[in-house]
Amino acid sequence: MPTPLVSAVIPTFNRARDVCIAVGTAAAQTYPASGLEIIVVDDGGSDDTEAVLTRDFGSRVRYLNKPNGGVSAARNFGMKAAQGAYIALLDDDDEWLPTKIERQVELLENRPDIGMVITDVERMDEQRQGFEIFRRREFIPEDGWVLPHVLRNPALAPASAMFRREVFETTGGFDASLRTAEDLDFHLKVARRYQEAVIAEPLTRAMRGHQGLSALARTNRDYLEVIERFLRQHGDSVARSDRDAALFWAYARNARGFLWEGTLQEAVTLAGKAATRARTRTELTELARLGLDVAKNAAVRARRRISR
Repeated sequence: MPTPLVSAVIPTFNRARDVCIAVGTAAAQTYPASGLEIIVVDDGGSDDTEAVLTRDFGSRVRYLNKPNGGVSAARNFGMKAAQGAYIALLDDDDEWLPTKIERQVELLENRPDIGMVITDVERMDEQRQGFEIFRRREFIPEDGWVLPHVLRNPALAPASAMFRREVFETTGGFDASLRTAEDLDFHLKVARRYQEAVIAEPLTRAMRGHQGLSALARTNRDYLEVIERFLRQHGDSVARSDRDAALFWAYARNARGFLWEGTLQEAVTLAGKAATRARTRTELTELARLGLDVAKNAAVRARRRISR
């Protein structure tokens, strides 16, 4: 049986040093090099990325250049050019462990019902030191039709994903109109149409806090827009309990985000919306915690005003 061709798509922008690390982890895969196409999409950068890649990797890398359009447009550009039956994404500040591609291909080959497979992710700081594991089974407890779980937490580390080419072709890839949260939107689109599987091992390492293409200041409003838009478009095919849960967790998480940003009024508004969607004991407990955090924040602000 011939080795299925996998296309690794790596968008980059003025990050020659980092992208070489990412490409190095792709080139070091245990999966046969003859079956792994490595595509780097330079999103209109002005540094020496092309020269550095040519020096370090030669013909091992397909280098593509396009006008600057953001990470989503760069990913889509690379996926459209890809030749593989399977597509694997890798951001230019992330890394793959050596067996990542081999393990994902094995699962997809053995499970024709699965459209996308993701792995656990080790988060690392800017010094590339790991500090925590994002364990996908905490949010996706079983393989298969996982949309109800994804609605409750649509987080996706793109570098952990491999999917069949048809997934890109039918979903249209990433929404380039979104400033942020494009990964959440893509995850929802995939989970609606395809079954998903998890390899519960940290075969991916992802940078957190590094100002890369996909790590620009993420806005709470984009997260909310993605969830609300998805439910407007597809809510009729989603159980009422899942719709309520999706909105509850979106409102609650982003209320905390606004608290963190210091935008108390928006946090209060979202906490109120979350209250109208809380149904389960877990949600009611989270709502109580959120209410306490909002009250504490308001009290701190009041004390500051008085002290002035």
